[in-house]
Amino acid sequence: MSKDLIKQAENALREQFEEIDEIRDYNQEKVLKAFVENKVAPEHFYTVSGYGHDDLGREVLDRVFADIFKAEKAIARIHFASGTHTLACCLFGNLRPGDKLISAAGTPYDTMLEVIGTAGDEVTKADSLIAHGIQYDEVPLKNGNEVDLEKLEQSIDNTVTMVLIQRSKGYSTRKSLTVEEIGKICEIVKRKNPDCICFVDNCYGEFVQKIEPLEAGADLIAGSLIKNPGGGIVEAGGYIAGKEKLVTHAANRLTAPGIGYEGGAMFNQHRLIFQGLFMAPSVVADAVKGAVLAAKIFDDIGFDSYPKYNDVRSDIIQNIIFNAPEPLEHFCRTIQSLSPVNGYVTPIPEYVPGYEDKIIMAGGTFIEGSTIELSADGPMRPPYVAYMQGGLNYAHVKIALKKILEKYSA
Repeated sequence: MSKDLIKQAENALREQFEEIDEIRDYNQEKVLKAFVENKVAPEHFYTVSGYGHDDLGREVLDRVFADIFKAEKAIARIHFASGTHTLACCLFGNLRPGDKLISAAGTPYDTMLEVIGTAGDEVTKADSLIAHGIQYDEVPLKNGNEVDLEKLEQSIDNTVTMVLIQRSKGYSTRKSLTVEEIGKICEIVKRKNPDCICFVDNCYGEFVQKIEPLEAGADLIAGSLIKNPGGGIVEAGGYIAGKEKLVTHAANRLTAPGIGYEGGAMFNQHRLIFQGLFMAPSVVADAVKGAVLAAKIFDDIGFDSYPKYNDVRSDIIQNIIFNAPEPLEHFCRTIQSLSPVNGYVTPIPEYVPGYEDKIIMAGGTFIEGSTIELSADGPMRPPYVAYMQGGLNYAHVKIALKKILEKYSA
């Protein structure tokens, strides 16, 4: 029965899958061109030690990232501990006491709240942006699920230094932002204040569309290498790309003023980052196909799920609303049981650093915390949403969905 439902869904999704393949091919050619034009060679896979001076591979890697994302400058490093750390370097690097930051898409992702200073314990808040004299405000969502462009325009004036635009929905039920929608936000911001920095949290969005936010008017983007651009094989790190001055400030925050891009041994990780980046368009395409298939199947069996299978995609995440804790836990445990790593363990809700609520996480991944690999998680709070993402190959996602269907169609 479950096999028949999946086959029927696949037959209905031929048009969507063809569009995904077209985006994959476009992005793969773009990535290949950046590799060829920057003359990537075996010597760029070699490593240096100590201070990491004169690392030719690191320099070429930065140029490849810059070309792919259409940036003046980029930095890709294993030294970024997470996506949150990468974003924090951009924020602390480019904001000064008295500056003002506005979040354009409502409340940011949970871990960013402690960086900003609106959540966390006394010690964490003392190290936050607000504690360093940065003013913060956010534009509430319109109807709870979309950016309120009118209120955004009213919020922007000459006192606003930076606007944070979170592309993916995070642990919310709002719509993820397409690059075109990000462009509209940037246009409004620049019209009201040409000097305001448009900074995009690009996590989960790389290679899902043909263009990236810098091409739509953003000044700065950042993301994690254990998500989309790492292709499922990069072991750690993040990247930042955009206007040279802004990226340089962020690089100085990662290392130190005067060091910036020029220091930091890469511990023999060059080849993995180059190779993961090259693989990324195809891996992301399979993850998107898996998400679209999940959307179609959950729609067919009567679940409230978003985005819908025929919606324009801007990230790799599919959310399923369960409205109760037990089915959320069961869903995550099913995903875990079909993971190639730790498939025998049982995930339970637990407090995780950076989150206010308990989180249940299913992630039997080769790289710890990798969300380009098939995983599912969600906060233990109403409306109890499972956020399913990733899949190194489409077949793995399909196997997991077959197992889930066996329960709900029994």
